[in-house]
Amino acid sequence: MSGTLVTVLNTFVIIGAVASAITAVHAERLISSVLALAATGSFIGLEFIMLQAPDVGIAEVSVGAILSTILYIIALRKCREVERQMKTDEYLKSDLADSDKTQTPVKKDASDKKD
Repeated sequence: MSGTLVTVLNTFVIIGAVASAITAVHAERLISSVLALAATGSFIGLEFIMLQAPDVGIAEVSVGAILSTILYIIALRKCREVERQMKTDEYLKSDLADSDKTQTPVKKDASDKKD
């Protein structure tokens, strides 16, 4: 390839890596951040391949883009499950506490007794 084409391609890959890294930092949702980090790893892997280091590029894509993304998504899912369980437990505790406070004891009259 010609030198100008390689330079332009390298520039686009670096701009893509920087843009996706900035997106990962400023994303509102965690899953968006994780996906932007995957894109950053993919761009960096592509840059390594373009710099004639395909072994490093393949390692970066497989670990930096694929494996870490899977681990982050699993961790986010586990955190959400724990958070839901904690909210459910707190709701049940508060519901039980409220029912204990509002429930009045029932007094038995003498007329209720059977002789």
